[in-house]
Amino acid sequence: MTLPLEDRLAITELIALHGHLVDEGELDRATEVFTPDVEYDLTDFGRGTLTGLRQLVDASVALGAANPVAHHVTNVVIEEPAEGQVRVRSKGLGIRTDGSCGSVTYVDTVVRIGTGWRIARRKVSVRRTPLTPGS
Repeated sequence: MTLPLEDRLAITELIALHGHLVDEGELDRATEVFTPDVEYDLTDFGRGTLTGLRQLVDASVALGAANPVAHHVTNVVIEEPAEGQVRVRSKGLGIRTDGSCGSVTYVDTVVRIGTGWRIARRKVSVRRTPLTPGS
């Protein structure tokens, strides 16, 4: 089944909305991005998987000043739907207060909730080594 252009646009905007809400401190609007039982995998950061919006919001608040001041998302790739889900891969850049930058890869499982889309699972992976031929 081919995903209609309208859904592709809605999913791309969903992925982008996350950074805006986090950067603006609007964590009370997390329901606009995630399912209530979201699984947010931060294993690469040594934090395991957070389950549910409350854990996700609490973890964000607990980071305090360690949170990036800007989240940017790019390279969004939406795969064709399978079993009521869509897999989305994107790249994220986080800018810290000192100007340093970190890069991650998001792998999201996106599901339709009513007439909209929400992220049900997100795995955040950090790439710590540059491209090496054969790797």
